[in-house]
Amino acid sequence: MATIGDVARIAGVSRSTASYALSGKRSISPEVRAKVAEAVASLGYTPNAGARALATSQTKVLGLLARFLEDEFAPAMLQYILGVTNQARERGYDTLLITDEDGVSALRRISDSRMVDGFVLLNVAENDDRLDILRNASQPGSLVGLPGDPQGIDVFDLDFAAAGRLMVEHLHGLGHRSVILVSQPEHVLQRGGGYVWRLANSARQRADELGVELHHTFASSSQPEIGRELNALLDAHPAATGLLLNNEAAAAALPSVLQTRGLSAPRDISVIGRYSDDFARTFSLPYSAIDSAADELGRRAVEHLVSRIEGTTDAEATVVDLIAPRLDDRGSTAAPPKHH
Repeated sequence: MATIGDVARIAGVSRSTASYALSGKRSISPEVRAKVAEAVASLGYTPNAGARALATSQTKVLGLLARFLEDEFAPAMLQYILGVTNQARERGYDTLLITDEDGVSALRRISDSRMVDGFVLLNVAENDDRLDILRNASQPGSLVGLPGDPQGIDVFDLDFAAAGRLMVEHLHGLGHRSVILVSQPEHVLQRGGGYVWRLANSARQRADELGVELHHTFASSSQPEIGRELNALLDAHPAATGLLLNNEAAAAALPSVLQTRGLSAPRDISVIGRYSDDFARTFSLPYSAIDSAADELGRRAVEHLVSRIEGTTDAEATVVDLIAPRLDDRGSTAAPPKHH
C-alpha cells in the first residue's frame, strides 16, 4: 500500500511538503499541489480520514478525465483537452489529466483523495458508468458530452441533432439531391458515442423530409484505411454531389483523396465537415464546417464548474447546455455541377 513517503518521492518534494499539500495546513504553491496530485493519482494513494478532515482549503486543481482511444482521432480529442486546460488556467486552476482505462476506479480514487476541487469528464458515453460515482462525489463535476441520462449533472455539448439538420438543409438549399454522410467508426457508436447517431439520425430524417438521397457510412479514424474508404465511397456513389463529414480523420484525409482523383470542392463536389476552427487550421482544411466548439465547450464547462466550487451558482439546479451549430463558410459548397 502506498504511503505519504511514496507520494513525496514521486512528486520530488519532502515528506512534510507532501503532507501539507494533502492537509491544507500551510500555503503550498499550485505547481507543487499539482505534482503531489499527480503522484497521488499514479500511486492510487488515499489520505487517511484525519488528513482529509484537515483539507479545508481549495486545492485549485481540476481533475480532467479523458482517454485517447484507438478508434478515435487523437488530434480531435486534444482540441477538447486544450479547451478545458486553457480556461482552467485563466481561472487560476491547474489541471490533473487522468487517462486511466478504468474511469470508474480513477474517478473514485481521485475523489476520495480530495486532491481536486472538481471534475470535467470527456469521452462521455450514452450510458456512462462514471456518472453514478460523480453524482455521489463530494466534488462537483461538468460533462463535455451529452449522456442518455444527464440528471443531477451539468452537461455541455454541441447540439449534434441540429448540426445534422443544418448540414442537409444547407446542401438542399443549393440544389443537391444526393449526398454522402461519413460518420465516426462504428466502434465509437457501440461504445456509447451518442453524438454519432444524434447527428446521423437527424440528418437522415431531414433528408427524407426534403427528398434528399442520403448514403450513410461509418468509416475508419486512421490512415491509410480512411483514404481507401473515401475513394471507395466516391466510386460507389458517382451521382452524389455533396459530402458530409462527421469524422475528423476523413476531413484530414480528403484533400489528398480529391487531389489524386483530379477533383476539387466545390467545383466537383460540395463538402461540409464538423470540427473546430483550430483543427481546420492545424490540417489546413479548406472546407466549410460546423464548428465543434471545443474551446467554447471547455470554457463553459470550466466556468460553471468553478462557479459551483466557489459557491456562486444555485447548488440544486443543474444545466444541460447545448450549443447551437454554426456553419463556418470556407467556400467549399455551391450548386451541384451541371453534368450531374
